[in-house]
Amino acid sequence: MSPTVTAILVLALGTYAFRLTGPLLHGRVTLPERVRGMLSAGAIVLLVAMLATGALTETGGFPGWARPAGVLVGVGLAWRRAPFVVVVLGAAGTTAVLRGAGVG
Repeated sequence: MSPTVTAILVLALGTYAFRLTGPLLHGRVTLPERVRGMLSAGAIVLLVAMLATGALTETGGFPGWARPAGVLVGVGLAWRRAPFVVVVLGAAGTTAVLRGAGVG
């Protein structure tokens, strides 16, 4: 067996075991309220960091103002609880219009 196939199998088994622990430990382990709050805040921080990285960088540099503007429009629409399709089309449309206008 090649090292690549071995690595894939080990990672697949590890992923399966990691996902299996949730249902197996459900009800046996309780987290304090403070820890649950910190986990929730950590998830939000991670999502914001990914959003900022995707919106503000492209191959190590600034992508121009059209993409961050599109992301801001998408965030605004999502904040107002618009349907997902409207959020995506609004963000993409804003970016496209600004790039078409030469904003970059």
